[in-house]
Amino acid sequence: MRLFADLHTHTVASGHAFSTVGEIASAAAARGLELVAITDHGPAVPGGAHLWHFWNSRTLPSEMNGVRLLKGCEANPVPDSENGLDIPDEVLCALDFVAVGLHPGCGFDGGDRVRNTEALVRAIRHPLVDMVTHPGNEEDFPVDMDAVVEAAVERGVILELNNFSFDERSGRHATRTHERAFAEAARDAGAYIAVDSDAHVHTLVGEVDAALAVAEEIGFPEQRIVNRDAASVLAYLGARRQRAWSVEGGR
Repeated sequence: MRLFADLHTHTVASGHAFSTVGEIASAAAARGLELVAITDHGPAVPGGAHLWHFWNSRTLPSEMNGVRLLKGCEANPVPDSENGLDIPDEVLCALDFVAVGLHPGCGFDGGDRVRNTEALVRAIRHPLVDMVTHPGNEEDFPVDMDAVVEAAVERGVILELNNFSFDERSGRHATRTHERAFAEAARDAGAYIAVDSDAHVHTLVGEVDAALAVAEEIGFPEQRIVNRDAASVLAYLGARRQRAWSVEGGR
């Protein structure tokens, strides 16, 4: 199986990534991708993007180098905001795609499984959230797998199978087996997944071989892998809610 969309990439705006939007789009085109989501880290991550970065993403074109661009974010659950995330609703609703994930420095570093689960389930139930990133990071952010998967199925939120979690350079590499276990639980529960790169440099955009091999090994149904191509992504997102810009034709 080959995938033609990547729903998790970072630019220099994330603070610890190394490429521009243009470089990501060029790399995506070179790999033959049809769609890529720009999902920079929210402001709670040390060095993360300012809220104005997300608000002003409306100025980005919806297509570069023949690749459809989704203007998105990777927001963070935080303990002290009105909506439980580090990006307010008035900014989230202006984006094409909203991913959320637990990250260091955002208020959940204590390893409290119950607290982490409550925060992540709250995020999943937020009406503007589309995907949970690297849910299998058991070492840093343990969660109740069954509760998270159940909430994702209930709300139609994508659970990610993150390629970088299987990379030896990744801080999550030690818990790669738990990332696989999350995919197995998603398979059994009827959840949808996306197999993404989590690229922090343009050379890794669309690099999903390790995670895709896991999906194939566990027999994950292809029709429940959302990022098969641009059409499958846009159809899934369009069915979930209306976007600020039409997912059919851009802005």
